[in-house]
Amino acid sequence: MRTPRPRHGWWSLVLVLAAVLGLAPPAHAFPAASRTDLINYLTGISGRSTLSGQHNREPNSDPTRYTRLAQGITGQTPGLWGGDFLFSSADVANRQTMVSEAIRQWQGGSVVALTWHMCPPTTGSTCGWDSAGVLSRLSDNQWSQLVTNGTSLNNAYKSRLAEALPHLRRLQSAGVPVLWRPVHEMNDGWSWWGGRPGANGSRKLYQIAYDYYTAQGLTNLVWVWNVKDLDMGSIGQYWPGGAYADVASLDVWVKLEPSASDYQAMLGVAGGKPISLAEVGRAPSPALLDAQPRWTWFMVWAEWLIDPAYNTNASVQASYFGPRVLNRGEFTIGDGGGVTRTGKIRGLGGRCVDVRGGVNADGTPPQIWACTANANQKWTLPA
Repeated sequence: MRTPRPRHGWWSLVLVLAAVLGLAPPAHAFPAASRTDLINYLTGISGRSTLSGQHNREPNSDPTRYTRLAQGITGQTPGLWGGDFLFSSADVANRQTMVSEAIRQWQGGSVVALTWHMCPPTTGSTCGWDSAGVLSRLSDNQWSQLVTNGTSLNNAYKSRLAEALPHLRRLQSAGVPVLWRPVHEMNDGWSWWGGRPGANGSRKLYQIAYDYYTAQGLTNLVWVWNVKDLDMGSIGQYWPGGAYADVASLDVWVKLEPSASDYQAMLGVAGGKPISLAEVGRAPSPALLDAQPRWTWFMVWAEWLIDPAYNTNASVQASYFGPRVLNRGEFTIGDGGGVTRTGKIRGLGGRCVDVRGGVNADGTPPQIWACTANANQKWTLPA
C-alpha cells in the first residue's frame, strides 16, 4: 500500500507523536491492581477504545474453551476473559479451576469479568437449567421475604452469596480486580431474579449483594449493573443508584446489535460512568464502534462466536482488528498506580500510525497503514 503524502502538517504531528511515545513491545502481564485502577482505565478509554472480550461458560473444568476459539479465528487473545460461577454440580465443583484461570488471565494481560447464573435460595447450592432451578419463579410472597432483612429466604440468599466469598477473596489476594456482574439481565423475567421493577424488585437483590460483599471486606469488585436490550424506556426502574454501580452494561439479544436509542438510553442511565456491552452474540463491527464509541468493552457469548447466524471468521477478525479495539498486549493496567496505554494511534481515513518493518531503532520513519494487530502498530504512552 502506498503511503499517502502528508497534508496540513499532519505528518509532522505523527513524527512528534512517534518521538514522544516511542515503539515498545506489547505488555505481557498485569501487575497487582486495585478496582480504582480498573475503573480509571475504563473511564479513560471511554469514547476512544473498546476492549475485545470472550465469555467462557460450561464447563468450568475447561475455562478457556471459547477464548481458544477466538484465538484460532483472530490470532489474538481477547483483552477480556469472561467466566461464570454457574449452577450445575460439576461446574460448582470446578469453581476453583475457573478462578485459577481468572488469575492466570489477569496476570497474562486480560481483564477478568465474572457472572453468576445462581440457583434460587429456595433450593440447594446446585440446580438445573429448568423451572425448578435457574429458570424458576418465586411467588410475590416469597419475593417479599427475600428482600426483607432477617427473613429465612433473605438469609438463604446471603448464604448463597457466601458461597462465592472465598473465591472472590482469593482473587483479591492475587491483586485481581474483577468486573463483577451479579443479578444480570435484571429487566427480563427469564430467571428467578429478574423482571421485577421498582425499589423492592430485582435491583434490591443487587443492592443486597453489594452491601453483603462490601461488609465482608471485598475491595476488588468493580460493580457492573446489567440489563437486556428490551423495553429500554423503563430501565430506570432497575437502576440501583450511582453509589451501587461502577459500570452500566447492556446485553444485546433482542437485536443483533445495539440500536442508537439503546446506546443513548445506556448513556442516560449511567450518568457519566463507563458503559459496556456485557454480552453480545455478534462481535461489533468497526462501523458500529465508530457510531457508538463509548462502549468500553464487548464480550461475545460463548458458542455464538462460531454461530453463522451471528458471526463469520471475517467479521470477527474485522472486529478484533478495528482501529478502536484493544486486544491483549495492546494495553496495561495497574503499573504502580498509573495506567499505561499501549495500542494503536488512529490516523487519517481510519488508518493507523505504523513503523516500517516493525523496526524500533531511533529514526525509523513512521507511516499510516491499514490497522492490524502487528507489533509495528503498538505504541506506548506512559502513565
